[in-house]
Amino acid sequence: MATRRVEALLFPLLLLLLSSSCLLASSSKSDPEKKRCVMECRDIPEQQQRKLCVHRCLDHSGERESGREHNPYYFGRRSYQQWSRTEHGRLEVLERFARRSDHLLGVDNYRLAVLEAEPQTFIMPCHWDAEQVIYVMQGRGSITLLHEERRESHDIKRGDIMRVPAGVIVYVINKASNERLRVAMLLHPISTPGHIEEYHGAAGRNPQTFYTSFSNEVLEAAFNTPWDKLERVFRSQRKGEIIKITEDQIRALSESKTESGLSNEPYNLLENNPSHSNEHGQLHEATGNECEMLQDLNVDVSIANISERSMMAPNYDTRSTKLAMVVEGRGYIEMACPHRSAERRRTQEETGSQGEQRVRYRTVRSRVSRGSVFVIPAGHPAAAVAAANENLQLLCFGIRSENNRRYYLAGRNNVLNRLDRAAKAMAFGVPAEEVEEVLNAQPESVFMPGPERRREEEEKGRQLVFKYAGF
Repeated sequence: MATRRVEALLFPLLLLLLSSSCLLASSSKSDPEKKRCVMECRDIPEQQQRKLCVHRCLDHSGERESGREHNPYYFGRRSYQQWSRTEHGRLEVLERFARRSDHLLGVDNYRLAVLEAEPQTFIMPCHWDAEQVIYVMQGRGSITLLHEERRESHDIKRGDIMRVPAGVIVYVINKASNERLRVAMLLHPISTPGHIEEYHGAAGRNPQTFYTSFSNEVLEAAFNTPWDKLERVFRSQRKGEIIKITEDQIRALSESKTESGLSNEPYNLLENNPSHSNEHGQLHEATGNECEMLQDLNVDVSIANISERSMMAPNYDTRSTKLAMVVEGRGYIEMACPHRSAERRRTQEETGSQGEQRVRYRTVRSRVSRGSVFVIPAGHPAAAVAAANENLQLLCFGIRSENNRRYYLAGRNNVLNRLDRAAKAMAFGVPAEEVEEVLNAQPESVFMPGPERRREEEEKGRQLVFKYAGF
């Protein structure tokens, strides 16, 4: 019976390894990206997630080979890998950006993750080989960081930004009795580009402690303790990375105070005045100037709350690439992209001549919902539109934000209004008066009525005219 049980456990794993090996053998010459993708899948601890990862590699590469159009800037729910999951919560990590397209190589050394913990839970202590910036999307709790010379604990709530330095041991508690804790994580690996690992010391069998990787004799000497006592400590925990705790345990953990020394206080993005606000939306932004912990990371954090059926005006960033994650709501994002197809661009470069149009922009459009991620590279004009009946909340991590500027391309603060009249006429090929009529027609700035709301307002206006005209 034991032999059959072992065979039953090993057979699915053997099939996965064989399929991965066949995939690598058949594709190493034709698609190096596919080979790298499958190699990364082997690092995923859970068998089912490894299988899903391999299938994603096949799906994405097949899409490229067949020539079908796809959107490499959009990442849906299937793009997440489950790193850990219990009945009390989960940790999901978004796939590497450059796996989709070479156009995303500039942000490939960054990863996004989402932590969700049910009420009254404890997330096991661990450290990462990556710098972290976290944003609390929902709920309240506490976070504790362990340094060699001190311990620091902080209460966290919705809107808080917190930095967790690479290698610092951290654990989180959801103290609430009826609200889930949701945290977005931006990770910047410091060892292998684009590759992240978490390490559990204070653990047991599940999650596995790294202490058991050492020999018994080394552990006995290091702790000056016989193996039978060490084994009890290092092999008892089996509940998983996120566990349920009692109110008494929460009270005991809440008594932990920050010890003397410098403290890394959370910065609440939502408690500060918005940089832009009107009835159609609000924009809260934090750079290294406002949030000291971001200064040496070259990262900024912002959140846009777009009212239902409203939109954020087309705009672009001069230096920063935005990793936009939907916190709540639904809608869509449109982006003007000059390089959707490298083959198309090469053809244009080969056939183009003086006076002919070489650059052709394509519309990249994706419907987004909670958990979706959309990458907006520097220089790419983009607009976001909220669906009906619910606001669209977009959390953006800006990569390489130093000296970045954002230029709006419609509305009262449209940068094109800075053109002088002669330049307007020459650039658009129509009289300057016509250009100015268009550029000045929108009275709002940054946030404005979306397409559906504008059509509704136009219809109301027509009905009002007919009413007073006696029709």
